[in-house]
Amino acid sequence: MEELVRTNDPVLISFLESILQEAGIKHFVADGNMSVLEGSLTMIPRRILVASDQIRAARRLLREAGLDHELRPESGQS
Repeated sequence: MEELVRTNDPVLISFLESILQEAGIKHFVADGNMSVLEGSLTMIPRRILVASDQIRAARRLLREAGLDHELRPESGQS
């Protein structure tokens, strides 16, 4: 799996999940349960992970939605 987005904005996470689910792109929100440890302060960003074979489609989808500024750098880039 590859990291698509890293954010601590719960509204953005929900929106991204909705977009990805509607497109049939399987994804996973990592670190979602960290709020138990941090006291729900949203200091630890959540990571949206997508299967490597679907990452290009997911990136294209987010760019089309105007969310390209939220994308993590592609693998091999910093």
